[in-house]
Amino acid sequence: MIKIIYTHFILLLGTVVLNINASAQSSGSTFRIKTDSLNLFDKARNRSVPVMLYLPVADKKIRKQKLVIFSHGYYQNMPFGNKQYSFLTENLAANGFFVASIQHELPTDDLIPIAGIPQVVRRPFWDRGTDNILFVINELKKTNPDVEFRNITLIGHSNGGDMTALFPQKYPGIVNTIITLDNRRMALPMIKGLKVYSLRSSDQPADEGVLPGAVEQHKFGITIIKLPNTIHNDMDNRGTKEQQKEINDYILSFLKQ
Repeated sequence: MIKIIYTHFILLLGTVVLNINASAQSSGSTFRIKTDSLNLFDKARNRSVPVMLYLPVADKKIRKQKLVIFSHGYYQNMPFGNKQYSFLTENLAANGFFVASIQHELPTDDLIPIAGIPQVVRRPFWDRGTDNILFVINELKKTNPDVEFRNITLIGHSNGGDMTALFPQKYPGIVNTIITLDNRRMALPMIKGLKVYSLRSSDQPADEGVLPGAVEQHKFGITIIKLPNTIHNDMDNRGTKEQQKEINDYILSFLKQ
């Protein structure tokens, strides 16, 4: 096993490539994986956008890898939040997906307010997250011709799930599928042709209006599944192997539909 120790957080303009091979976490997986680290810079917003890439490694060229953009939960601006879901991002790469996990908050950012109406005070942070997602997609298009950009999936947990839910409403027609892990504040989109899935924790309910009712779920093909043995904070690397396997299995089944 390769162990990496990160001592501090540095924002660079350019690319840092780690080139690490790791074994697959899922018994049904196909590929070894490699992780790369990008430090992108959005000149239009004067903002650094760190990204972790989780990539399948194959002896032969993989035809048109499907892209997954992952958005982490809120860690109060601590660096490397985008690496706290490696159980999921590595497993997706091991199953042939090109995965980009975005670091949405920087140490210099304002903290998300804890007072006020969440849909109001948190909206600027979600907007910034959706702009990060769009920027990363456009940057990846420049250097990854083997990625299928007509078939993009967004996955996000908690606050990152709220960004994920907002993105297709703000930027329609860019992604095909979204999967949220216990987003609690931003309403799931009801858009014809968009595949929407949501895994729900056992302990933290969503705000009123976030989850569509049974009629809307049927009309728009939305799938909502409660995980009775998984709490909200166990949906990252803190979860047990059994919890992680359940999440991975559900997500892979969604992506095969």
